[in-house]
Amino acid sequence: QVQLVESGGGWVQPGGSLRLSCAASGFTFRSYAMYWYRQAPGKERELVARITSGGVGTNYADSVKGRFTISRDNAKNLVYLQMDSLKPEDTAVYYCKREGFMRFGQGTQVTVSS
Repeated sequence: QVQLVESGGGWVQPGGSLRLSCAASGFTFRSYAMYWYRQAPGKERELVARITSGGVGTNYADSVKGRFTISRDNAKNLVYLQMDSLKPEDTAVYYCKREGFMRFGQGTQVTVSS
C-alpha cells in the first residue's frame, strides 16, 4: 500500500535552514506529482509546494516562494523540501502527499524560534 514517511524536521533559529525528506513506497513514484503541506497549531492544513511527476514543474504558496525549494529523486523514491530563511511563522507539522491519494504521512515537526 501507499506509504509516505517524512523526516528531517527539528528546531532551528530564525534565518536558519532545514531539509525535509519524504520516502515513498507502494506505488510507481515517478508517475505521480507530489506535494508538501503544513499545519500550524490552531490552523488548517495548507499546501506549501507541489512538484510534477518528472520534477520539471513546481509551484509554491506565496508565503514560502523564494525561500523553499521542492525537488525529487525518482531513482530513490524521495521528495525533498529545502527550507531556507526560516521564520517563526513557518513553525508547523509538515506532511508529504501523493497526487490522487487522500492520506498524508505521519508528518515531521518544524519549530522556528530563538
